Amino acid sequence: MMRIDVSKAAQLLKEQDKIIIICHESPDGDTVGSGFSLGRALKKMGKKVKILCSDPFPKSLLFITENFENDEFENGYVVAVDVADNKLFGSKLEEYKEKTNLCIDHHQSNTEYAQNLLLRADAAAAAEVVYDVIKALGADISGDIAQGIYTALATDTGCFMFSNTSAHTHRLAAELIEAGVDFAAVNQRMFETKTPGRVAMEKMVYNDLEYYFDGQCAVICITQEMLAKADARTDELEGLASLPRQIEGVKVGITMKQQEDLESFKVSVRTTDEADASDICRLLGGGGHAKAAGCRVYGDVKQAKEQILEAVQSCLK
Repeated sequence: MMRIDVSKAAQLLKEQDKIIIICHESPDGDTVGSGFSLGRALKKMGKKVKILCSDPFPKSLLFITENFENDEFENGYVVAVDVADNKLFGSKLEEYKEKTNLCIDHHQSNTEYAQNLLLRADAAAAAEVVYDVIKALGADISGDIAQGIYTALATDTGCFMFSNTSAHTHRLAAELIEAGVDFAAVNQRMFETKTPGRVAMEKMVYNDLEYYFDGQCAVICITQEMLAKADARTDELEGLASLPRQIEGVKVGITMKQQEDLESFKVSVRTTDEADASDICRLLGGGGHAKAAGCRVYGDVKQAKEQILEAVQSCLK
């Protein structure tokens, strides 16, 4: 593995004709916005590009993916965007796990699985780094490219409310707005629009919310049974992970999402300054940022919850 800078990453991409871009499983706004903006920029340069993801792209993000057609080719230069660990490639992209040529990321917990790693842990989103790479490629950042980058920034910063938002993030957002991004439309779509299924899920999780450690930890659990009852899709749950942390006095917010196999849970951890989400998830084989991280645990609801709470207790200051 070699750590590289933006100019080197751009040079490596310029040297390739066929490029495969990998988005992480359970795709969010950052991996999708970053991946498609980079893909569109490379296509404008005459490159053949295809963007792959183990899971379907969420309905709420299809405005970013529309009108992008994957090129057909066998082997290509593999680039992962916003993917901290090749375990996050998902089951359908196992063949690329040991073939990653370049990773562009912002997670401090990156496992350094790629041949070349462009990592900026101080960036609010991978899109901040991708933006610099696109500029170094000499591509014009406007239209769909700008919209993808803006969406990635907005979603990974909670519409610029999270503490990972920096002055640089705001300056970049301003540049994208000047480039023509309809930020109001993007923000309304991503933060102010909820499906009936999402509303039904929020009602259920609030009813079942549990407190631990004298109210310092709040846990919500989403089961497959609840999803069926609410007639909700998994991709409608984006943003739910922030709900338990928003409660006064809560330092660690936990969101457990039961997987279709009924044998495991994807866990999202959100914390205040009093606890480190990455430390909690690292104890369970995951990782992420200081205030937002994730992992997977195995077992039924009771077993999974016990594992998570044990990790929280050991890290709660």
